[in-house]
Amino acid sequence: MRKSVTLFPVFIILITASVFGQTINRSNFIKDSLDVYINRALTNWRIPGAAVCIVKDNKVILMKGYGVKELGLNNKVDENTLFMIGSNTKAFTATALAMIEDRHQLSLDDKVTKYVPNFKLDNKLAGEQAIVRDLLCHRLGFQTFQGDFTYWTSDLTREEVIEKMAHVKAVYPFRTKWGYTNAAFVVAGQVITAATDRSWEAFIKDNIIAPLGMGYTKVLSKDMPTVYNKAAAHTMADGRLIPITYPMIDNLAPAGSISSSVNDMSKWVLCLLNDGKVGDRQVIPLSAIRAVRQPQDIVGQERHLDGTTSDVLYGLGFELENYAGHRIVMHTGGVNGFVSSVTMIPDEHLGIIVLTNTDQNELYDALKWEIIDAYNNKPYQDYSEKYLAAFKAYTQTEADKDKKLRDTVALKPQPSLPITAYTGKYFNDLYGYMTVSLGGETGTDLQMHFEHHPKMFALLQPLGLNRFYVSFSDPEFGKAIFPFTVQNGQVTGVRVKVADFIEYTPYDFKKVQ
Repeated sequence: MRKSVTLFPVFIILITASVFGQTINRSNFIKDSLDVYINRALTNWRIPGAAVCIVKDNKVILMKGYGVKELGLNNKVDENTLFMIGSNTKAFTATALAMIEDRHQLSLDDKVTKYVPNFKLDNKLAGEQAIVRDLLCHRLGFQTFQGDFTYWTSDLTREEVIEKMAHVKAVYPFRTKWGYTNAAFVVAGQVITAATDRSWEAFIKDNIIAPLGMGYTKVLSKDMPTVYNKAAAHTMADGRLIPITYPMIDNLAPAGSISSSVNDMSKWVLCLLNDGKVGDRQVIPLSAIRAVRQPQDIVGQERHLDGTTSDVLYGLGFELENYAGHRIVMHTGGVNGFVSSVTMIPDEHLGIIVLTNTDQNELYDALKWEIIDAYNNKPYQDYSEKYLAAFKAYTQTEADKDKKLRDTVALKPQPSLPITAYTGKYFNDLYGYMTVSLGGETGTDLQMHFEHHPKMFALLQPLGLNRFYVSFSDPEFGKAIFPFTVQNGQVTGVRVKVADFIEYTPYDFKKVQ
């Protein structure tokens, strides 16, 4: 659910610029050139479909679908087509808790254990001292995405996700470093339930979705397969763009399960830019709007394309950055098959929403900066092409690495021990059990099956010594090299590493049978 945010802001002055063969004035970019820009970008990035909305001064300036909902079909995206918005869900969860605080039903500075008594961390003191605010700004001490392999598209319940958090060996001391933690928002959802006696999904529906008239929006991923007007999920596998199944992530729902359209999301952004009002009706308290925008933590420093730098901060469910003299309130989101961005510049009353139906693109981020620059009369940079060049270079490097590994596999190198020596049952304190058995087309390779991902397996092919080339049946989990540990001629364990999109941290499994 991606989780991390790519930021590449830029500068320029109001001049005439050459844009893919036509000359435009920056002040007219939105009206005259944006459609051409987006359609070209969809082709170049190999994105089947997207939806874009711009709001300014309490009005919708642009709201439009581009491309198709599913690769190979002529079903065009429109303003009501649903896309999964991933971690842009977090702002709904944080805003809900700030609304509950405004009602004096809790304080964001209350200890988490007041509402979720079974909440524990490996760092006992941190678990006891953590407050609700800590959950919403990623400062529990975890490394970014730490634990997500265990939770992501797994069969664990929300309660089990919370219990598993006690098994995560935090990389950093408590409250010393920002580390993006999806599971923390699951705990935050349980705080909502304890404080209001309503489930997270019921509270979000009744207090935000319904009052704003977001009639197409679905808050749980389980509802997506039955929706008619929805974008299909897509990813890249071995250089091919393919449709994939919707990720079932309701065990992480408060962190990333909402699906919405640009029409519905425009209502959310317009309300936030209007200090929580819809017309004369105060839907979200002003105190809640202010609370989520209050800086809590330092994410890092970002270098922009013009060579300048700025600090990136985190509020509650939103990232904060100063650019071109304005405070930007923003977040991105990614789940299997989708990436999106929601951006607001409150003092300009400007909001930008970009939804896409492949998880292998940076257009969702590039486009927002292009629009921001246009409104601030900055020179044209063609962020999309610059991001694309970097993306292509990276993917080519990864493809070259993968080809070398596949070429090695083709030589049929023999492992150090008989292939059956690696089979058996393995255990990791955080994840649980996984098994290794003979498999593959010839029965001479290995297959790895995971306790909490019963529909997924990994194919292991020898690279020589005790190393194996690994490809997951779910392409989102990537490809890797798994090294087995051997002592006194006996296999004692294996290090498992999934794609960074899921989790950066490797897992050491110990052989138990």
